[in-house]
Amino acid sequence: MADKLYISETPDEVKNAKGLHLITQSTPNGQAVQILLEELAEAYGTAWTTTLIDISTNEQKKEWFLRLNPNGRIPIIIDNTQNPPFTVHETSAELFYLLKFADKDNKFGFADDLEQSEALQWTFFWHGSGAPYQGQVHHFTRFAPDNQYAINRFRNEALRVFGVLEIRLSGKYTGEPRDYLAGKGKGKYSVADIKTWPWLKGWQRSGFTKEEFEQFPHLLKWIDRIAQRPAAQKGIGAKYTKS
Repeated sequence: MADKLYISETPDEVKNAKGLHLITQSTPNGQAVQILLEELAEAYGTAWTTTLIDISTNEQKKEWFLRLNPNGRIPIIIDNTQNPPFTVHETSAELFYLLKFADKDNKFGFADDLEQSEALQWTFFWHGSGAPYQGQVHHFTRFAPDNQYAINRFRNEALRVFGVLEIRLSGKYTGEPRDYLAGKGKGKYSVADIKTWPWLKGWQRSGFTKEEFEQFPHLLKWIDRIAQRPAAQKGIGAKYTKS
């Protein structure tokens, strides 16, 4: 299989990589994996190499990329410690792959099956509900501002999803406010937060107003709380900007 992964057009830094290799652009989806890798580096000394691409040029639609991910989306992880090299696509799947193979102490996941189920639930809640709606608001607000039907539809759904997160963090139905999305008590910082935060930190750039977000005070505190983590800042920082 290894001889099918790469062709002559595959960048040398990809096909000659050792260990973990990340192909990314610093979009919210790319940033989620970037942040977890930075967290793992701080916790364990995890090492990886990175290839930055520019998706505006459709690099991700070229054959060399599609051989690694037929869906033509970033990010991709290639694990060269496996024989043959193992590719992982879809951001949420990549996060849980890294938990399995690089987070031996469950610092960003959970040993308890029920807590791990919560992490899965909230990760996939954002993957399937939050990211698509917020992404469409961003798209139509910036590139089709006259399409009010689409903007209103996706804005209302996104606001509903933000409200679900506010319910979770506020403890509205449990009486116990939470710091993080998954885990017992106030929760523990985990891949569920790492998946969600890169999108929500940019709520203003996505076309939402301060007045709209004032109804989500616990969510705003959660955004600020994660922003204080050094690895979160590294994961969205200059090292992932293509020069």
